Amino acid sequence: MAAQMAQDAAHKRAFIFDMDGTIVDNMAFHTRAWIAFFERRGQRIDADEFFRATAGRQGHEIIRAHLGAHLDDDAVRALNEEKELVYRELYGPHRKTIGGFDALIARAGQEGVALAVATAAPNGNIVFTLDGLDLRRHFDAVVGAADVARGKPHPDVFLAAAERCGVAPEHCIVFEDAPLGVEAARRAGMRAVVLTTTLPAAAFAEFDNVIHIASDFSALTVAELFSASFS
Repeated sequence: MAAQMAQDAAHKRAFIFDMDGTIVDNMAFHTRAWIAFFERRGQRIDADEFFRATAGRQGHEIIRAHLGAHLDDDAVRALNEEKELVYRELYGPHRKTIGGFDALIARAGQEGVALAVATAAPNGNIVFTLDGLDLRRHFDAVVGAADVARGKPHPDVFLAAAERCGVAPEHCIVFEDAPLGVEAARRAGMRAVVLTTTLPAAAFAEFDNVIHIASDFSALTVAELFSASFS
């Protein structure tokens, strides 16, 4: 049975999508919410540096890094929800998928490609985005911050998504907008497509697992992506 499952996984393919900044172009709203959150506590942060250092990390990791590792879990949960409420209020009127996304996942589904979301977002934000845009029905797996202990650049969230889809990591392509996410894909043994929604292409020059860089999904095809190899 185990041998058959391994053989099946070797023949399947998957697209694994980060959510924030990849399915939806929302990272500027997250950053604005974090800035407001920390300003309330007397901390000023540089938006660009903050994004580079934190995009892909889980909220509890960010809060403890800035406010102290001594905070207990209940305090961190309350602080994280405070920030996420600000984010959802800011982004709600602008919520939509990035250009070409809906068409790409429709084509992928028709061609038998498994589809997954692998995000550092808490469950409230996953519901806000995937259910708010009626996207969850398209995905074979959704893995969020509550499902893994460590955020990106650790590979946990991508490996969990691949396992739930029954697809070997080397047959998965990750879609990301942040260096920490691309690094997590590299550690998982997965190729990556970069969306330049928040950073320019030059920010990803060091990664040998990037097979394509695009501003949106409109020019991407299933066949071309799976035929691309690691550089």
